[in-house]
Amino acid sequence: MSGHQANRAFGKRKENHVLILASGDKVRHMTVRPWMAALAVSFAGVCSIGYLAATSYLVLRDDLIGGTIARQARMQHEYEDRITALRAQVDRVTSRQLLDQQVVEEKVEKLLRQQMALTSRNGKLGALVERAESSGVTTATDAPAAIEPLAYEKRADASSSGSVKAIEKLMGLNVAPVSAAAVPALAYAAPSVGESSSDRADRIFSKVTLSLKDVEREQMARVQQLTDGAARTSDAIRSIVGRAGVDLPVGDVAAMIPASETSGSADTAIGGPFVEPASNDDFGRSLAALDTALIELDRTRAQARKLPFGNPSPASDITSDFGNRLDPFLGRLALHAGIDFRATIGTRIRSAAPGTVTNAGLTGGYGNMVEIDHGNGVSTRYAHLSTVLVKAGDQVKAGEVIAKSGNTGRSTGPHLHYEIRLNGEAVDPMRFLDASTKLAGYMD
Repeated sequence: MSGHQANRAFGKRKENHVLILASGDKVRHMTVRPWMAALAVSFAGVCSIGYLAATSYLVLRDDLIGGTIARQARMQHEYEDRITALRAQVDRVTSRQLLDQQVVEEKVEKLLRQQMALTSRNGKLGALVERAESSGVTTATDAPAAIEPLAYEKRADASSSGSVKAIEKLMGLNVAPVSAAAVPALAYAAPSVGESSSDRADRIFSKVTLSLKDVEREQMARVQQLTDGAARTSDAIRSIVGRAGVDLPVGDVAAMIPASETSGSADTAIGGPFVEPASNDDFGRSLAALDTALIELDRTRAQARKLPFGNPSPASDITSDFGNRLDPFLGRLALHAGIDFRATIGTRIRSAAPGTVTNAGLTGGYGNMVEIDHGNGVSTRYAHLSTVLVKAGDQVKAGEVIAKSGNTGRSTGPHLHYEIRLNGEAVDPMRFLDASTKLAGYMD
């Protein structure tokens, strides 16, 4: 019943083919399904296509090989023809170059001498420029003048082959591999119509010579700018210091030589008979002037650094200025020979400049006082101290802590009394403190 109903619902089921194999008494059978038949047909088709392709290759192989060989032969003949044409053109250009080679080499030698001179100058100038920049001397041109590699940075070979290479580079005649697709592109560019190679070389050499002259002028201008800048800086420092009441002398050449070079030590001792300089050209004189200006600038700065332009108590306010005022004890007019800083007891007091301690201890109305001699008649005094950290004869540096503030001596409360004396006469310390601000841009 169920089988009959299934056939009515889904239709009649297709029966599979059965393959029966009989051998003697043995009988075997195998059911052939549809996918097995499709696989067998596909395999037979692939074998047929492979057989046809192999047969076609064997039949047409000779024709394909023959066509390929013919194309290669045509390409080889065309390539050989192009090479022959290029060789002929190169031979013609080379023959023209050999005729002008001697003239070209003479001009190359002249350029080499010029660039060697510029190289020597740049070596001397570079050291001075580095010194000037480290000294803070600047000009409108921050970087050295750019120099063309051929004319300056690279030394060309003086031999004939090197000269030819240098000229080829100068004239833009760069040798490049010849492409088979670009037959007209020669290894050496032919001169334009109406212009020989010699004329063209003359034109290019004239241009390079003018370029070298421009480089030389730029070097001279740079040296002059640096010399003027160093001189202006020295004058500005001397002017600012002069307004504070101290005149910095302008030293001569012998005085500008550092003391370490004249001390006679084994490492820095110098000497010998005087001999005139090897060359007396304008560039040499300019370098000597720049060197002198830089030495004078260093000397001026060194002298200015010995003066008391530092603040003994940077974090403290000024409570009393220099000049006449009412004496706090007598109530009448009296000279206040310094300035007072508001400083609590124990505030660290620093030296305003390097020098030698000449007095350290109790000194009359100053109370505990430290006096430092800075040379050239300049000295500083620090009074009403609670603690003195140095003793007479000590060498102190600028900014070194020398004492602590207090309320000793003739004082109404904790503070620092600060004096500057020129040749024993008290001057207003504010002149030096104001000058220190103006000198900040010139000292480093």
